[in-house]
Amino acid sequence: MSEQNLIGLSELIEQVKQELLTTSPENEKDIPLLSVDSVELELQVTVKNEGKAGIKIYVLELGGGNSQDDVQKVKVTLSPLLNKEQMLAIYKKKYPERWNELLETSIEGGMKGNEQPGF
Repeated sequence: MSEQNLIGLSELIEQVKQELLTTSPENEKDIPLLSVDSVELELQVTVKNEGKAGIKIYVLELGGGNSQDDVQKVKVTLSPLLNKEQMLAIYKKKYPERWNELLETSIEGGMKGNEQPGF
């Protein structure tokens, strides 16, 4: 397996973190409907012992081909430092003018499929 097909585990986690933190400019005004409680990554990795460098863990690129490296499965769970209640309190303080809209959007999103007359 060539080095160009490998990415370090810490590099992958950093890329996932940056992707989760990135919002597209056109969506900055959108009211959030869902929150991320945790992100679970299940990866196939290869472990290499590289002399003085110690042990390196690389994420495998999926696809065809053979490799003689020792392949392991690793599950990594990423969780936010703040819980949902703490994040809601911060959102309410930061965007007080949007708080009611957030509540209405959350209720409407949570009630999808429950459209019953008189409900």
